[in-house]
Amino acid sequence: MSAIPLHRHPITLLPESARVIIRAFIPSNKERVAAIIGRALALSEDEAEKELAEVIEEFGSRHFDIHSLLRRHYLLIHPQIFTQRPISEARQLLLGALFSGEYALESAALFNPSIVPHPDQGGVPEGGLRFIMSLRATGEGHISSIEFRSGLIAPGGGITLDDVSRYVTMPEVVPNPTYLKKSFILKFKEMGFENEFVDALMKPLGNEFSRSDLLKSVGTVRHENHPNTHELKVTLECIQWLADSNYELRFFSSFGMSERIIFPVSPNESNGIEDARFVRFTEDDGSVMYYATYTAYNGRAILPQLIQTQDFLHFRVVTLNGTAVQNKGMALFPRRIHGRYVMLSRQDDENLFIMFSDNVHYWSDPQMLMRPAEAWESVKVGNCGSPIETPAGWLVITHGVGPMRKYCIGAVLLDLDDPSKVIGRLREPLISPQGNEREGYVPNVVYSCGSLIHGDQVILPYAMSDKATSIVSISVADLIDRLIG
Repeated sequence: MSAIPLHRHPITLLPESARVIIRAFIPSNKERVAAIIGRALALSEDEAEKELAEVIEEFGSRHFDIHSLLRRHYLLIHPQIFTQRPISEARQLLLGALFSGEYALESAALFNPSIVPHPDQGGVPEGGLRFIMSLRATGEGHISSIEFRSGLIAPGGGITLDDVSRYVTMPEVVPNPTYLKKSFILKFKEMGFENEFVDALMKPLGNEFSRSDLLKSVGTVRHENHPNTHELKVTLECIQWLADSNYELRFFSSFGMSERIIFPVSPNESNGIEDARFVRFTEDDGSVMYYATYTAYNGRAILPQLIQTQDFLHFRVVTLNGTAVQNKGMALFPRRIHGRYVMLSRQDDENLFIMFSDNVHYWSDPQMLMRPAEAWESVKVGNCGSPIETPAGWLVITHGVGPMRKYCIGAVLLDLDDPSKVIGRLREPLISPQGNEREGYVPNVVYSCGSLIHGDQVILPYAMSDKATSIVSISVADLIDRLIG
């Protein structure tokens, strides 16, 4: 059978080592920290100013506001400074520089894309679509973060990307985020923390509470239960972990889309934020929220988490709850079906499952949806992003792993009314790694985290061997005909 025709757009997104952020670099050994501080304090004022001037001259043009970044890192080590004498602004910034380092976000790879309509379609020509593409950027130490690109699909189907800025910036971590009481209680139960201390902590809090509200309640419980027991200590540690794992981020609107970077914040993500699957979700009342499921990795364990945003400026990151929140590859349907949220998943690292829930933050009872069938997917199958609604059914772009761990992209069609029914499935891959697509950080892999339909075309961005990203368009009619034919 002949392959389904693909239109390959002349776009390749390659990793760029010059896009860097400044990270804090503070040794864990306190004696080393003290020694570095001592050397800086021993400099004369003229020497400190000269050293700082050299830092600013060499690195200042590589960042938006290097002074504020260095000041922020100075404040991190300020409690360990052992002098009572006033410290000049220049010496403070030099100390900040001594505990800082540049990190090239995408020096190793720029891959695993997803694509959604931009929330702002103002000024777009009729028949066109402005979009946002998320990408997994990987740098030194294989630490992954989320980057963004924006672009336009022209009325004629051509695709252009907006210019990519030389600069990148991390958002403000909102110091006093808000939490949902119901989600906290669900997570406590799931982790086995159903005790009098949790009850006492949660009782005075509203249905939505702030971090300061939580800390006040923690202080009250600690004061009323003195001396602290082991059970209380462990419970409070769990509270701290949960609060750190649920956070909010905010970018200034002046930053371009390509300048916004979501870098690991919580301990769960210390080794990376992986494979974000963004979807534009429309509620029954017509309101829109962009969700993204992603994999948090701390170097030992993986944990699926959820991102929520309406404008790609303010992001809320939350833990997911339920017995089915495990493994990789959770992908949310773009609307409720019969009043319930629906999610694809892969609990066993082999088969594709489907789940239904009344709460977007809680998932359990996965049902088997499909198993490996063809040779090219005989090791395991999974999704390549959220399902796409068509009149013929829910189109799911899939991936399959076969001999030599080669990853190919396929597709299945699910019943529109009952998506637990598979009504069509490609027997041959839609895309297989060919030519230079086979060469990269992880060879012989094509993979995507999300696509969309515009007009009569499926717009499918995909990664090539965990290194770079390209885009193809596929006729919806051709693909549906092959799926149901």
